[in-house]
Amino acid sequence: MSLVDELKSKIRVEKPEIVFPEGDDTRILRAAVRLEQDGDLKPIVLGSKEKLAEIAKEECIDISNLEIIDPLNYDDIDNMVSAFVERRKGKATGEKAREILKDHNYFGTMLVYLNKAKGLVSGAAHTTADTVRPALQIIKTKPEYSRCSGAFLMLRDEEKYLMADCAINIDLDAEGLAEVAVVSNETAKSFGIDPKIAMLSFSTKGSASHERVDMVAEATRLAHEKNPDMAVDGELQFDAAFVPEVAKKKAPNSDVAGHANVFVFPNIEAGNIGYKLAQRYGGFEAIGPILQGLNAPVNDLSRGCVEDEVYSLAIITAAQAVL
Repeated sequence: MSLVDELKSKIRVEKPEIVFPEGDDTRILRAAVRLEQDGDLKPIVLGSKEKLAEIAKEECIDISNLEIIDPLNYDDIDNMVSAFVERRKGKATGEKAREILKDHNYFGTMLVYLNKAKGLVSGAAHTTADTVRPALQIIKTKPEYSRCSGAFLMLRDEEKYLMADCAINIDLDAEGLAEVAVVSNETAKSFGIDPKIAMLSFSTKGSASHERVDMVAEATRLAHEKNPDMAVDGELQFDAAFVPEVAKKKAPNSDVAGHANVFVFPNIEAGNIGYKLAQRYGGFEAIGPILQGLNAPVNDLSRGCVEDEVYSLAIITAAQAVL
């Protein structure tokens, strides 16, 4: 049974509401219809009902059972505006808030904040920043985390891995990398991975000398300090982290090397390139970015996503909300 199928069986009882701000994207609309028909969660699609009806007619999509909310014609907008002003603590007037909430990502994020939805999936037609900015301003990070980070679940047959940060933080220091390791540990556990975390570098255990190598080694030390029970090691090259035969030569005393299933990249360049290589060359399904460290699940799609990826990320988001 695939991870998505496993999660569907777990969320079916509660059927959490997941909001999709990009209702006028046919990939979103088709995925939302599938999700509604399967009955594992309740999709809420944002957009003009007239426009969505036109798109559905053109694409032969039956949206008659979908819940559609038009942010420009929302009965409870006054209460939402007041809640937004309060949440932003003086950074937005009522007039400005009303204008901001015409943006579907802000409106959808407020639905999550007001508990009218349990999670949000966006990014098919918007940048990562467009999805993350409202989440950071409204949902915000959990008290124990100082930042949000982006992880990808990488799935292929029975193989299951987590890669981070591949989407949010361009360049982290040792403290930031350590925090990504800690939150990735929790994310991995929530999706049935027994985490063995490799802090990746171009060096293994001092094989190269550079300040970036030192940073990853320090991040490993800090991660151990933050969570002594966590299985984490570094700095490790990818082959040493992943291939047992290489690990025996390069890091023979490591409990993680050769068995890693969670990979923390030293910067976003490596992370973004790395997960896409695994996806395109390795044939892995990449689900994400899963935004880690937030108070409620808000997850981002790649603008190059297909309908199946929208569907899978929605299930992942619903699982985060209820498990």
